Amino acid sequence: MNDFKENQIILIGTNHKKASVEIREKLALHGLDAFSLFSQSSCDEFVFLSTCNRVEIIATTKNPETAMFSIKNIWVSNSTISFNDLYSSTYVYEKDEAIAHLFRVAASLDSMVVGEPQILGQLKDAFDKSCNAKTVGPILYRLLNKTFSVAKLIRTETGIASSAVSISFAAVELARKIFGDLNAKKALLIGAGEMAELAAKHLINNGIEKLIVANRTLERAVELAKTLNGRAISLDEIDTALCEVDIVISSTGAPGFILTSEQIKKVMRPRKHRLLFLIDIAVPRDIEPAVNNIENVYLYDIDNLKDVVEDNISKREHEAKKAERIVQTEVIKFINWLSSLDMAPVIRSMQKKVENIRQKEFEKSLSKIKGLEKEQIEAIERLTKSITQKILNDPIITIKEESAAENRKNILEVTQRLFKLNGIKNDEF
Repeated sequence: MNDFKENQIILIGTNHKKASVEIREKLALHGLDAFSLFSQSSCDEFVFLSTCNRVEIIATTKNPETAMFSIKNIWVSNSTISFNDLYSSTYVYEKDEAIAHLFRVAASLDSMVVGEPQILGQLKDAFDKSCNAKTVGPILYRLLNKTFSVAKLIRTETGIASSAVSISFAAVELARKIFGDLNAKKALLIGAGEMAELAAKHLINNGIEKLIVANRTLERAVELAKTLNGRAISLDEIDTALCEVDIVISSTGAPGFILTSEQIKKVMRPRKHRLLFLIDIAVPRDIEPAVNNIENVYLYDIDNLKDVVEDNISKREHEAKKAERIVQTEVIKFINWLSSLDMAPVIRSMQKKVENIRQKEFEKSLSKIKGLEKEQIEAIERLTKSITQKILNDPIITIKEESAAENRKNILEVTQRLFKLNGIKNDEF
């Protein structure tokens, strides 16, 4: 008896939209062997996904209600969360809704920042761990690989990840628009805050040639420069650094301007008026706005960057609509495949019965023909196999095509009668 058709795909979990970080931490079961715990549930296969923004279990089961209750009971029994908090903080999806949700998660349509790439890597890691824990079977193996291909298709066919939606990334995107290739460029990072550090990492990823780090505390500058493979200087050395760099990113907590208009005018002469791009992501601002009036100097502050980010978010939302259409199309394809598993016992029985007939008739005919060479016998056998395969080809294709139809049970029963497949019981449909 084939068990595929009795299994249903379910998904239960929570995310940053549904629950607080405190609830998500409890459901992550940190310090516990989640695979051993959930193996005690009524699930045949499962993948456990735990990130800072979501905790989810994707599973197959013959008894969805029982499986969902057992999963929730395991969470309550192994954490300090109550049943009331659990039920109000989690969502449950079944069948096509579960598949669609998983596709959306992998494509980052359900992420805090739509289009971010981290979730796909996290999902792949969860899949690998689940495979190693031997909690993945044929259905989830097929589903997760399909999920990865859908995510790749969406990133290829849409512009969902093509524009910056963070301040630090937007800053680098602007630098690329001004300079084009950043490979031969040098950058100065003033301040050692998180946002400036992230912008510096984006610059490095885009091939920046050299990075200089300046900070009020030289020790912190040295520490960050080491992390970024750059060079540390004190604030007193900024004017010298300004003569050699192309890009400046400033993000300090200073109450007044770190760079003034007069200061920039002075360095432009030894720079031979070479283009200088300044990004001020500090609040209050680090760079005097009048700097923007100097020839060959471009200054962007955090409000300018926010405008870029908001415009890009709008673009991503438009692209997300295209991505949703891809998700729905791919869900239908997977559901059709899943439904076709119902047909597997009948198709195999058809093939087995026809092959048995072929073998018997081949052996009967062969006993009446004398003097054939080995190659001739093999050629005749290949011919008979080819004929039977071609005869079965159209019926098998038709059965598979009708696998998603509402009347598929009737189709299977008719096929059973037509081919007298008495070895398959009706309850296997």
